[in-house]
Amino acid sequence: MSDQTTENPSQAAAARRPTGAGRILAVASGKGGVGKTWFSVTLASALARMGRRVLVFDGDLGLANVDVQLGMVAKRHLGTVLAGTVTLQGAITPYPAGGFDVIAGSSGSGSLASLTLPQLIDLARALREAAAGYDDTIIDISAGLDRTVRRLSQLAGTCLVVTTGEPTSITDAYAFIKLSHAERPEGDLRIIVNMAESRADGERTYGALLKACRSFLGAEPPLAGIVRRDRKVPDAIRHQTPLLVRHPGAEAAVDVEAVAERLLAPR
Repeated sequence: MSDQTTENPSQAAAARRPTGAGRILAVASGKGGVGKTWFSVTLASALARMGRRVLVFDGDLGLANVDVQLGMVAKRHLGTVLAGTVTLQGAITPYPAGGFDVIAGSSGSGSLASLTLPQLIDLARALREAAAGYDDTIIDISAGLDRTVRRLSQLAGTCLVVTTGEPTSITDAYAFIKLSHAERPEGDLRIIVNMAESRADGERTYGALLKACRSFLGAEPPLAGIVRRDRKVPDAIRHQTPLLVRHPGAEAAVDVEAVAERLLAPR
């Protein structure tokens, strides 16, 4: 790992011409182990390669690991922000290899998962202010349905719910959608099927989740994309390098780039 905290925000990102500032995307799931953090950093890399100025905020307040996946050592992170040592803006760390910036979490600090409501409100306000300087801010939200997860997801204009074909993953994704739909019926929820054996397999997974949403919620969250299972993904994770940097032609990389393109397409 390398300490990148002494650098100024990525010159490559800063030089890009903004194409619409301030959009916030949340990446969520009902359970862990579905590749949510991997998808967040890969999506950030894909958007950055398209000329977007991108910030990744590690909102997994109990088990933060964006910095781990990227091989970063961030001396300024969310823990130091909440301790009052630095501002949220001051905790932004460039990740030149991916062309985007990161606000790291604080791995293993379970106390961060128990923020008070005033702390959450202050954090949300600061994150909105930081997001205004970027085209896209991606919040990697922790798995689960607690208050912190819900408030962070509500910051986003679009929430991408990641699931796999495992029955428990589909069930938990539905639970997240159910709660989110109850709190924000007009919210923009979209589904990502990760680690699909094939596109057809991903369509079946999406179909099962969509059926439950139609039957019990009267909602039809659209499919944002299917990401195929790819042996090059664990290799990139082991080398703490984004897939689009280590294996830009990999099937999963192509699939995430397709998601990024659809996110930028007018609705």
